[in-house]
Amino acid sequence: MGVPPPREFTELMGLARAYQRSQALAVAARLRIADALAAGPRSVADLASATDTDAPTLYRLLRALASIGVFTELAERSFANNPASEYLRSDHELSVAPAVEMFCAGYEWTAWGALDHSVRTGENAATHALGMDVWEYRRHDPEAGRTFDAAMRTLARGNRDEVAAHDFASYPVIADIGGGTGAFVCAVLSENPRQRAILFDQPHVVVNAPPTLAAAGVEERVEVVGGSFFDGVPPGADAYVLRRILHDWTDDACVEILCNVRRSMTPAARLIVIDAVVGPPNEDPFAKWLDLMMLVSAGGRERTDEEWVALLAEGGFRWVSTAAASATSSMIVAEPV
Repeated sequence: MGVPPPREFTELMGLARAYQRSQALAVAARLRIADALAAGPRSVADLASATDTDAPTLYRLLRALASIGVFTELAERSFANNPASEYLRSDHELSVAPAVEMFCAGYEWTAWGALDHSVRTGENAATHALGMDVWEYRRHDPEAGRTFDAAMRTLARGNRDEVAAHDFASYPVIADIGGGTGAFVCAVLSENPRQRAILFDQPHVVVNAPPTLAAAGVEERVEVVGGSFFDGVPPGADAYVLRRILHDWTDDACVEILCNVRRSMTPAARLIVIDAVVGPPNEDPFAKWLDLMMLVSAGGRERTDEEWVALLAEGGFRWVSTAAASATSSMIVAEPV
């Protein structure tokens, strides 16, 4: 009787092949297979006709995904959605399809292929591999930008614990700086009916915010402002939120952003940073892998408690508190010095 290989060997082999599962999932997301199965099971021949794909090859893709719990394979080469694949439907409030498409997009794939460049030099892999940073790339590729915005909406909706983690009702006006198309603003205002908000992001981003705000019924309570936080941010808010913004940038860029926010704040206003706080050695894989993503893609980093306090001080703020906001994020409150 043969001796099975050690667990560590098997796990490392699985890690070495993990990208294959990611790409298979991305192909299914791009083909909108979950949407095609929304009304019920369908044969692979029917699915191939609906998605303009090769039926035998589509079958090989779907049976592989079904073997790891995405979709359910039925008799006679037919497939159905299951609880996991429902989240791939484009009409699901928490659709992961945009995030899957973003993480496995060609430009991200290319950037991750240059991880060794980042490790050798400390430089951003995307800029090295693409000739521009990911923000510029998405400006040149509007479809990539729309996919990114949709992914950010899903991630904001999936972290609603963050809204309950702080007393937003104590701020009459809340400014969401770099708030995308407004998913987080909608969540805050839905829970706080007396509050108003300023949604601030680049003009080509916030132009797509009205449908999101209207769907939440908060459009009359939100002032939408286009601009760059490297040039300045709107005044007049009682709380300024930077949600998953600072981890995108180097320390120097973060200080520039923080200083611009500080200049627009009154002494009584508060800064609320929602981001990961890196945990101790041998723990917290989420934040540490997210940190690698920032290195490769956006060019930023995740930070420890001590690093957050120091960064805030350099940007003109005094740390007040840090509390868990969700399973993967913390809420850091600071006041202007």
